[in-house]
Amino acid sequence: MDLNLAVLIDGDNIPSAYVKEMMEEIAKYGNPTIKRIYGDWTNPRLGKWKNVLLENAITPVQQYGYTAGKNATDSAMIIDAMDILYSGKVNGFCLVSSDSDFTRLATRLREAGMMVFGIGEKKTPDPFIVACDKFIYIEILKKQSEEASAETEGSKAGKKSGVDKITRKDINLITDTVDDVADDDGWAFLGDVGSLLQKKQPNFDSRNYGYQKLTPLISAMGEFDIERREDAKGRKKLIYVKIKEKKGKGSRR
Repeated sequence: MDLNLAVLIDGDNIPSAYVKEMMEEIAKYGNPTIKRIYGDWTNPRLGKWKNVLLENAITPVQQYGYTAGKNATDSAMIIDAMDILYSGKVNGFCLVSSDSDFTRLATRLREAGMMVFGIGEKKTPDPFIVACDKFIYIEILKKQSEEASAETEGSKAGKKSGVDKITRKDINLITDTVDDVADDDGWAFLGDVGSLLQKKQPNFDSRNYGYQKLTPLISAMGEFDIERREDAKGRKKLIYVKIKEKKGKGSRR
């Protein structure tokens, strides 16, 4: 079932340059039935946002900054989120901000059974990230089209740079997750691996490493055997992965 999403944007905290890619990303996870952005629209700093609101059917919500140095936008956004929660009109939220002040809001929405997506910059503090079901770094959305073009042209440079960013900690996370869902023969359905990775680390995204999907990332790591199997009806290719055994040891450990 497609989720009905309330998209709430912290206009003081997110640059307008990402709005097109951001809305396209949100559409992958559900139908954005409510789209609101919060900020003090008398502030010239938000001028760039005004040019893209109509194009994306985002409703601006005015919130004056009553006290210098204090962000009144957070309170307005939190109050609206709770009103929307109790309206029963949506079954998911997308909170667009890099501000850790929304950590408690994300936690409360999930406690109420809502699916919560977070979108923010890479500077976003960990508490807000882990409070969401899934967290997407906004920087990778801007680069996505460029990386897709590079792949179409057969460029491998972008992929190599992505692999170089993978740390031993990342590899261990994926390896342990494959272990967690593997059958007695060590094979794990990649769909189950991806789902568990998301639960363990909400900001895990193959695009962070320069890959559009999990399969090419797993393949490039060189740590796993990959097997493609047909489903019961012979219509789909299901991808299974297995941790490679270390030569001469009979085990990866």
